[in-house]
Amino acid sequence: MTFFTEFGSYLLTLRGMFTRPENGKMYWKEFMHQCSEIGIGSLGIVAIISIFMGAVSTLQTAYQLVSPIIPLSTIAQIVRDTVILEFSPTLVCIVLAGVVGSKIASELGNMRVSEQIDALEIMGINTKCYLILPKLLASICVIPMLVVISAVLGIWGGRLAGTATGILSPAAFDKGLHQYFKPYNVFFAMAKAYTFAFIISSIPAFYGYNVQGGALEIGRASTKSVVVSCVLVLFADYLLSALLL
Repeated sequence: MTFFTEFGSYLLTLRGMFTRPENGKMYWKEFMHQCSEIGIGSLGIVAIISIFMGAVSTLQTAYQLVSPIIPLSTIAQIVRDTVILEFSPTLVCIVLAGVVGSKIASELGNMRVSEQIDALEIMGINTKCYLILPKLLASICVIPMLVVISAVLGIWGGRLAGTATGILSPAAFDKGLHQYFKPYNVFFAMAKAYTFAFIISSIPAFYGYNVQGGALEIGRASTKSVVVSCVLVLFADYLLSALLL
């Protein structure tokens, strides 16, 4: 019963969020602020994870491909497809669920506990729309961009590791990078990125907005939102792979 209660409350929160905003300029300013907070604030950790992710993929792929019959350019193909299909959209979004999701949940939870949300509602402001919608739209706009940057840096990190360790030459890596490339893989990765962006912004916003209690409950809501977001990201990853591949 708890699951159905929370799911119903989540749907009601989404319905109340997508109502007509009162002041478009105010919402635009908040939207741009959230884009800066989510995008620029997460760029450093995304870059570090992506570069080392691509580098490790190259080293481990080269370790497993021991047959002299297989050309070295195959390493670049495997690294490219692995980074685009799985590592960049899924792993990066799981990290962002902890970085962005906990921030959203704790911010809204603190506003609820300190009665700032109640004060806004007394003034006649639709708090669901004003507080949650800019965060959701900013996540949907910025997180796919972070996934694209992650894919580029991941492939570059794999190329850097391959050439620095002498596993394969830059020409061999570039040759494998262009061989048998499927543009549909990029579409699939972006579909996952938009889906995951909605999950890791709406779920923490729901838990943070509906916090009841004191400061202790803010931490619990933040932790629960990250756990639920990660589980839903993995579940959505499986569904999208089964439907689109």
